[in-house]
Amino acid sequence: MTGRLNSAQPYALGLFRIVVGLLFASHGATSLFGILGGADGQGGTVAAGTWPGWYAAVIQLVGGTLVLLGLGTRVAAFVASGSMAYAYFKVHQPEALWPLENGGELAAFFCWALFLLVFTGSGALGLDQLFSKRQAASADRTVTNKATVTA
Repeated sequence: MTGRLNSAQPYALGLFRIVVGLLFASHGATSLFGILGGADGQGGTVAAGTWPGWYAAVIQLVGGTLVLLGLGTRVAAFVASGSMAYAYFKVHQPEALWPLENGGELAAFFCWALFLLVFTGSGALGLDQLFSKRQAASADRTVTNKATVTA
């Protein structure tokens, strides 16, 4: 049983990354474009350039999209995780200690979920994997060609 689960781990991680990225990007799109109820629940948007809301929304949209695609996953997840740590400690935590009391459950969850992706990478089904395979194949061809030329 453990062997089967271990062999499926990259795919489960890839699906986890896709879901987290989609949900995170959705929050940014909601704030920037007013879709899915908008920032105020009535289709409103965050004013461009306002601190910290607009910048957080841009990080959510861009970072979430990159995580969703599995492109630069570790860097995107690191920046996004940091933005959620900032959101929790500067916006939510001053209201009360516990996330359930201060409304910071999503910020805490996204912070830790994205932080996990910093260490695990994109898993299967990501563009990172596609590019690393292409790069490895190209490097193998280069080494083979150099070996042939010197022989």
